[in-house]
Amino acid sequence: MTTLVDKFLENVAKTPDRIYLTQPMGGDVNNVKTFTFAQVSEEAKKMASYINSLGYPPKSNIATCSKNCAWWIIADIAIWMSGNVSVPIYPTLTADTVSYILEHSESKMLFVGKLDVKPWDEMKEGVPAGFHTVSFPLCPEGSYTDKWDDVMSKSEPIAEVVKRDPEEMCTIIYTSGSTGKPKGVMHKFDSLLLTTVQIVKVLNSTSKDRFLSYLPLAHGMSRWTDQCTTMYTGSQVFFAETLKTFLQDLQRAKPTLFLSVPRLWTKFQLGVDQKMPAAKLEKLLKIPIIRTIVKKKILKTLGLNYCRIAGSGSAPMPADLLTWYRALGLELLEGYGMTENFNYSHMSLPGKTRAGYVGNTHVGVEQRISEEGEIQVKSPGIMMGYYKNEEATKETMCDDGFLKTGDKGEIDSEGRLKITGRVKEIFKTSKGKYVAPAPIESKLIVHSLLELACVSGTAFPQPHAVLQLSEDALAKVKADPSQKDVMGAEFEKLLSEVNPTLDGHEHLQFLAVVSDEWLPENGFLTPTQKIKRSTIEETYKPFTEAWYDSKQKIIWHGF
Repeated sequence: MTTLVDKFLENVAKTPDRIYLTQPMGGDVNNVKTFTFAQVSEEAKKMASYINSLGYPPKSNIATCSKNCAWWIIADIAIWMSGNVSVPIYPTLTADTVSYILEHSESKMLFVGKLDVKPWDEMKEGVPAGFHTVSFPLCPEGSYTDKWDDVMSKSEPIAEVVKRDPEEMCTIIYTSGSTGKPKGVMHKFDSLLLTTVQIVKVLNSTSKDRFLSYLPLAHGMSRWTDQCTTMYTGSQVFFAETLKTFLQDLQRAKPTLFLSVPRLWTKFQLGVDQKMPAAKLEKLLKIPIIRTIVKKKILKTLGLNYCRIAGSGSAPMPADLLTWYRALGLELLEGYGMTENFNYSHMSLPGKTRAGYVGNTHVGVEQRISEEGEIQVKSPGIMMGYYKNEEATKETMCDDGFLKTGDKGEIDSEGRLKITGRVKEIFKTSKGKYVAPAPIESKLIVHSLLELACVSGTAFPQPHAVLQLSEDALAKVKADPSQKDVMGAEFEKLLSEVNPTLDGHEHLQFLAVVSDEWLPENGFLTPTQKIKRSTIEETYKPFTEAWYDSKQKIIWHGF
């Protein structure tokens, strides 16, 4: 019987002095702390010993709230070594959501890590008084039960690492549900290992690979690539410092495998365009002698000159963007998966990419399209179910073991999958976070000037809301256009009041007030006066990108 902990310990035994984790310590981007495999093992064993000294029952749930950092991974390994279950908490949530996760998961203690001060000031209100906390280095100032460095100085390594059964639950990953309440996805050790073994084969990953960890480890995707893959292969992980230093972090890490989201790939392109106009670049890439030099220079500037495989996920990649990177010698491979199958579902392969498609199934994965057009997948990475939520588990899982993804799709003649929409209203931003629109809409339409609201934002970094004025308000604006200034101030105030009540990924970037009347007669509403989301989204889709680009908080459309 083998788990990722066993594979990690094999790497510790084989290459104890190999550097595993490289952590920026603030200030100068070159101010870093490195951890060898032996050092990671030593600290994990000491923390495992400390956890066991607290007398929790076996297989207790232990939470971690932190941005990506070396101690996140070490703490996760320690939780497993001590015979317990890890519960990651996304580092920018509301106090209510933090409180819900800690209570629902029945977590016994909380690791508090690298966090921005302002979000943590809000989040810590959701941590019960007297709750056992351990702070990582780089943690915001505050009152904690213990500090990581103090634990290291006073603890002896665990005498014997707890042997884990592959069928045993190892983690609960909380993900947004259709009601807005997070659901705890339970995964066993075996599903993490089986999916990791296969992705290592697909990527041909070895101990020589380098990763830059910046997509949240609290999500399944980064956990799979940055933690599980590296624990298995013995490769090196670099951590990003801040958004401001991201390009420097990339140049320092020189990743050989790099995963991102379409929005960031677009920003990279725009950065190159600012230094070298697209027309000039196109000309230079047609000149044989100069072409190679230009490609190398651009990729080196991006920190991707050693990147042999680049991936993108969470939203479709535009065809012209794929073509642009391919011209630079970087073929972007798209992938598709869910927390519920530990992301082990689909991936495009070199030479087989098709714009708009997320690729073929991984080895051992079965796919089908239901009569309703829903993508259903059976995978070795399938979850054990939702924690303490049998009803939701039954709704999500078919009797024959297929997972209902909630996405609509189609499959081409070569078995490649295309995502065409969502079966239900919940949508995904370009950051890969799900947003349930109805609860947010309810917060908006309580305002006396508003009648209806439709929250959208698929494939954009943040959601937005399209609003219809109340009958009286609409009449006032039509009679006196200057009323827009008065009402605009009211809506800015509304936005500033609503956003703090939402999780970070749900914050509305802007409110768009439209002049159209939404009626059952014109197809915007159902006969029972409910909004027809698809009709509203399609109607304003041609204007949405310009709305985002305008950077305005309140947009008036059609007046």
